[in-house]
Amino acid sequence: MNILHMRYAVEIADTKSLNKAAGNLYVGQPNLSRAIKDLENDLGITIFERSHKGMTLTPNGETFIKYAKSVLKQIDDIENLFKDNNDRKIRFSLSVPRASYIADTFAKFTKTLSSKDNAEFFYRETNSMRTIKNVLQEDYNLGIVRYAENFDKFYKNTFEEKNLVHEMIAEFRYVLIMSKNSPLASLKNITYNDLKDYIEISHADPYVPSLSFAEVKKEELPDNSKRKIFLFERASQFELLAQNPECFMWVSPVPDELKERYSLVECACDENKRVYKDVLIHKKDYALSKTDKQFIEMLIEGKRNILK
Repeated sequence: MNILHMRYAVEIADTKSLNKAAGNLYVGQPNLSRAIKDLENDLGITIFERSHKGMTLTPNGETFIKYAKSVLKQIDDIENLFKDNNDRKIRFSLSVPRASYIADTFAKFTKTLSSKDNAEFFYRETNSMRTIKNVLQEDYNLGIVRYAENFDKFYKNTFEEKNLVHEMIAEFRYVLIMSKNSPLASLKNITYNDLKDYIEISHADPYVPSLSFAEVKKEELPDNSKRKIFLFERASQFELLAQNPECFMWVSPVPDELKERYSLVECACDENKRVYKDVLIHKKDYALSKTDKQFIEMLIEGKRNILK
């Protein structure tokens, strides 16, 4: 029996709503419904009656929830038995794409730590397949995977095969970013042809293993620019953009304060129709901590402010 699924069932019983429970647990409603169905199959009983009025416990369900709450309390008591709350170490780990709005949220998130907290935070920027590996094998509790919409089936199949919970955080089109002093900055709408004489900055690591590096670049970026700089470190991109007016970059939307700090501007390109997704992942048997939930709330709020 999956302990996480047991916690899911208790939350549904308390809220009497699959939708409310999904929101409280930061789990998609389809994934939550599937988890409860798996739990019912494992036990050989029906826990909930589903109707337009919500989720109602069956007689067997009432008995199960009574024992489940007792078991979960004992598990929590065991975890707390030898640990004083003041001494417990907060551990937060996140593997992400190189994205300014995520980095900006993480920076603000660290400010929530008090001087009394005993905490370790791990934040790693990398490509999408490496993020999946980090969550599965490297003890990262959370990951955010970025991919173009045309790779949706590939990644969703991968998540299912690897038993990863996946929830979309953001959906967007890339924008162009450059120095305020760039000649491109004065254009109302930039075309691909306008970019051909400028220097394109791009992150250098491909993230779809079934495709070659050249194929990924062909899929992801319009191949108009004759001069390109490939970077593995996100911090370098802003310095390059700020100091060289001939440089530009395709990025997810950037927080205003970062653009102001480096004297950068975002510009539209109507020819760009590619849609990208940022998807939160974690193992199915991992229960989100209070710290995890706090970060996710801040990330969603930060995303709303940027992707207006």
